[in-house]
Amino acid sequence: MDISNLNYLAIFVAALSTFLIGGLWYSPLLFAKSWMEENGFKEEDLKGGNMALIFGGSFVLGFIMAFNLAAFLSDSNELSWGITAGALAGIGWVAASMGVTYLFERKSLKLFLINAGYHIISFIVMGAIVGVWK
Repeated sequence: MDISNLNYLAIFVAALSTFLIGGLWYSPLLFAKSWMEENGFKEEDLKGGNMALIFGGSFVLGFIMAFNLAAFLSDSNELSWGITAGALAGIGWVAASMGVTYLFERKSLKLFLINAGYHIISFIVMGAIVGVWK
């Protein structure tokens, strides 16, 4: 695999997509209240912290995830395979790994489904973007 053949604009957009999905997923429209309850957070708990580190670090990690997925899809330019590869990575690697951790940490199934669901959807969308945008 030659990484110079990867579409870095597609990787960048795929990384950005994780922010759009996360913004909706963890918003009051979807799972904000349940996510906060399952974590024992209150509104004021979320106002602190280094937002530049949290959001900047999240983007860097999203870029690494999108880059990795693009590397696996480098020989393909099919939407269906991009979506499939994203789903396989999201379910088979990310969610399954999180599940092991959640079991040992004794976190709730509800929290697992919220967080793993976000990553599964994110990987499917990233796979679609980098899978078809060559």
